[in-house]
This record gives sequence, C-alpha cells and structure tokens, in this order.
Amino acid sequence: MSFPRTLAIDFETANERRDSPCAVGLAWIEGGRVVRREARLIRPAEMRFSPGNIRVHGIRPRDVEGAPSFPEAMAPFLPEIAGSLVLAHNASFDVGVLAATLRAYGLPQPAYTSLCTVQLARRHWPGEGGQGQGTYRLSSLAARVGVTFRHHDAGEDAYACAEIALAVMREAGAPDVASLARRLGLARERAGEGARAPDGIAARALRGIGAPRQTRAPLLHFVVRGSSGTPYDVRLIEGRDGLRLRCSCAGARFRPDCRHVRALAAGEIDALLSDNPGDVAALAGLLPLG
Repeated sequence: MSFPRTLAIDFETANERRDSPCAVGLAWIEGGRVVRREARLIRPAEMRFSPGNIRVHGIRPRDVEGAPSFPEAMAPFLPEIAGSLVLAHNASFDVGVLAATLRAYGLPQPAYTSLCTVQLARRHWPGEGGQGQGTYRLSSLAARVGVTFRHHDAGEDAYACAEIALAVMREAGAPDVASLARRLGLARERAGEGARAPDGIAARALRGIGAPRQTRAPLLHFVVRGSSGTPYDVRLIEGRDGLRLRCSCAGARFRPDCRHVRALAAGEIDALLSDNPGDVAALAGLLPLG
C-alpha cells in the first residue's frame, strides 16, 4: 500500500447536515513535516446556519456570501485527495461530509485511504488521551504534543491533526505516517466512483427537451442573487407532480414558488450568478405549463 501523498483534512459545517460544509482546511505532510497548508470558506447550497454550529466555529452567513461553492472550492484539492492517505480527527465526520456533499452535487467520489487520528492516538496512548485526562479531543492531543493552534478553524484543525500524526510517527519510530498506518492496521480504504459523462448534467438535461414527459430529466442547478445580495441555490428536482424548481431561500419553506423560482421559470436572468443562462432558457421545455 503506497500513497502519492499524505494530507490531513478538516471540515466545518453550517448546520446538522453533513452536506453543509462552510469551511475546509488541508495540511500536506512530506518528509516528516507539514509542508503546505490551505483553507477555504465555502458557500453552502442551503444558507441555513444553526446557532450551535455558529457558536463552535464562529462562521456566519455573511462570512460566506461571496465564497465559492463546494465544487469550486474543492476543485484544486479533489485530484490530490484521490489515491492519497487522508488524515482526519474523528474521520467518520470529515469523510462523511466529503462523501455527502459530493453526492449532493452529483460529483464522483474519489478513491483514497483514510486514517483517523483519534483511533491512532488511542492505539498509541491507550488510557491516556491528552495530558493523562482520558480524552482524545483534538485540543487535548495538540497540547500533549506541544502544538498551538486555533481550534475549530478548519485550516488550523487540519494542521493540528497532521502534527498529532507526526508526533505519533516519531514516538513509534516509523519512517512515515503511511508506514505507521499499515503497521497498526488502522487505514481504511474508501472506494471511489467513475467520473460522470464529460458533458455533465446540464447538457444531458438540455438533450431531454422535447422528450416524452415520462423521461426523468437530470437536475439543473442555478445560483441567484437575493434582494440583499445573498446567493441562493435553485435546483430542478423531480417531485410527485413532475419537475419543479426548489430554492434554498427562507421564503421557499412557506411558498415553494418564491420570487427566485418564478423569475427563473419566466426566463429572467438579471439575478443569475451562476454561469449557465442557457439552462434558464431550457427550463421552458422542462417545466410543466401553468
């Protein structure tokens, strides 16, 4: 089992849903040290921030209004995740966020191997945790190995995660983190999926214009600007009564045909932020009349 690279990843989410990342941080390990760090804010598809999540990471809707969407933010990093050893503290959460959000956007899942640094610490320091207190929290373990960082900042958390793995590696006398993962049997392979058709879901939906109504059209995705400048996601979905548009704005919870939906259905593109005006024109052939 060899890996082209080893990196740590951390996500912060806007609410309780795994597909609501609002920040991502990554830290690359090479030659026994952290050689690169990256962090990005992310505009979630649904701009709903839970108070509890805000209390944890301090990120608010206004902070991500101009941030890239998940596909845009992750585009430089997904090729580097593929085939790599990916570290995360409580990996089931971060791996779950990555998988759920890729699925929500219809993007292929990369194949990679994950290593949870909580499990790594428990194996290497059984019954100790951070500073002998029986805890394996990121902050406690970082203090144990002498790492200072800002907790719940995605970039800082990824860095701390990487440094914890490196500290265990050095204490265990392993040549690198990958060798340590193999020795302890803690690495978990994550199967990927094949890439989608190169022309994408929008082109496939456009080809569906004029097809019989029983044909299920793929989803289309639009980003529109609200009256206060807040971006909202509008998606074409298949409901019980056929295809319809669903908006992420608060008003759509009470009135599904909110003004953003009505504007797109009418072919208006004045508030369109996403670069797909042709898909707006296609809606006339995809939505039911009436």
